Parts: sequence; C-alpha cells; structure tokens
Amino acid sequence: MTLSAKGAARPDTVWQRYADVDQWASWSPQIKTVHSVARRLGPGLSGTVEALGGIRVAFVVEAVDHDRRTWTWRVRLGRIQIRLHHEVTPQGRGSTTSLTMYGPGPVLLAYAPLARLALHRLVQP
Repeated sequence: MTLSAKGAARPDTVWQRYADVDQWASWSPQIKTVHSVARRLGPGLSGTVEALGGIRVAFVVEAVDHDRRTWTWRVRLGRIQIRLHHEVTPQGRGSTTSLTMYGPGPVLLAYAPLARLALHRLVQP
C-alpha cells in the first residue's frame, strides 16, 4: 500500500523532520516519543516508538540514503511486522512525501488513516 502527501515545506525541511527522531512526535500524532540510543536516522538504528496509550512498537532502520532522501525500516508489535519505505521529493516550491507499506492487509488498512494524517502534517511549513 502506498500513500503520499504534497505540501509547501521544502524537501530539506521534510527530510530533517525524518532524520531527527526527536521531531517525529511533532508531525506524527500517534507517536508520543522515540526510545533509541542515537537521535539521528541511520542504518541499524533500533529502539521503540512509544505511541499514545502506552503501546510500544520495536523498530530497526534497514536503509537510509540522505542524498536521495529515502529510508526503510521495520516495525514489530508482537507477531505483527510491517516494513515501511519513505521518500521525499521536490514538488514545485514544496515537496511530496510517500510511504509504501508492506505487511498484513488488515493492519495496513487500519494504520492508513493515521499514516495519511502524519504525512500531511509532515509536509506543512
């Protein structure tokens, strides 16, 4: 499943919002905080995302390309695992961000509304 959003935020701004895990909660309403040793996005970064309601989702970042503004990670909650691939591209004076998710269909469908909201907030100035 692929979702995308366009907005007025510059690509570098959007990418920095991804690259700095301390910013995730500012644009992703389902995230309360990120627990990890490193605070910058990089291959092998692992930890947990604490969602509202106290739910903790384990994650591992598989790949990051800062020049192309792409990154891929896996998240796991119990036996449920989802792989997420993010991209940021220039769009006129702003940017487009896309998210391609791989995992169980019902889980992706349930998560899609929150992901759409987060993507739209991510690309706002």
